[in-house]
Amino acid sequence: MTSRPHRSSKPPRASRSTPGPATPTEPAERAPVSESAVSGFDQARIEAAVREILAAIGEDPDRDGLIETPARVARAYAEAFAGLHQHAGDVLAKKFEVDHDELVIVRDIALYSTCEHHLLPFHGVAHIGYLPSGGQVTGLSKLARLVDVYARRPQVQERLTSQIADALVEHLSVMGCIVVVEAEHLCMSMRGVRKPGAQTITSAVRGSLRHPATRAEAMSLLLGGAR
Repeated sequence: MTSRPHRSSKPPRASRSTPGPATPTEPAERAPVSESAVSGFDQARIEAAVREILAAIGEDPDRDGLIETPARVARAYAEAFAGLHQHAGDVLAKKFEVDHDELVIVRDIALYSTCEHHLLPFHGVAHIGYLPSGGQVTGLSKLARLVDVYARRPQVQERLTSQIADALVEHLSVMGCIVVVEAEHLCMSMRGVRKPGAQTITSAVRGSLRHPATRAEAMSLLLGGAR
């Protein structure tokens, strides 16, 4: 009789080798990103977040008065933060050659923005003055649109003021400009220190308008006179 080979019950021992470099860990697979998120605004995600906030404060997001609130908030945010997807260069692309090298001023441009610290509104007016370079000006309405580009996004007033001034220098090549913003912030009117009516005033000056005499003239025209 032919004897059978003995089978060991122990698993085979792994061969020893010199340790090589560690294999990098594969990154965790990310959840798919919706097409609207890629374009910069994800309405469905905002709606879901608003529902969570309503539930977190103890409300019922499915009751009659709130059932459509997430969609309403998403549409409002699309408008309030539209400036995130707009560019100052596009707004100031249209220019005109005119025989004018003195101050151009637009006052009392209505401004609505959102404080990035509390996501509460601040509102007021912006005043813009600039000295054209070589008689090159832009349409007056473009200055109002420029304010909206930077106001319609999470903001702080100081940055907003500087961004408007820097855009005039970069895209309109002005000799000088001055921007003054006056606004009331609801984050300090309706909560916190609760001082309704308090006005915050910021200014940004660039180029030749930094000269004290020229700056004083511009400020008197921007802020002087009856309101």
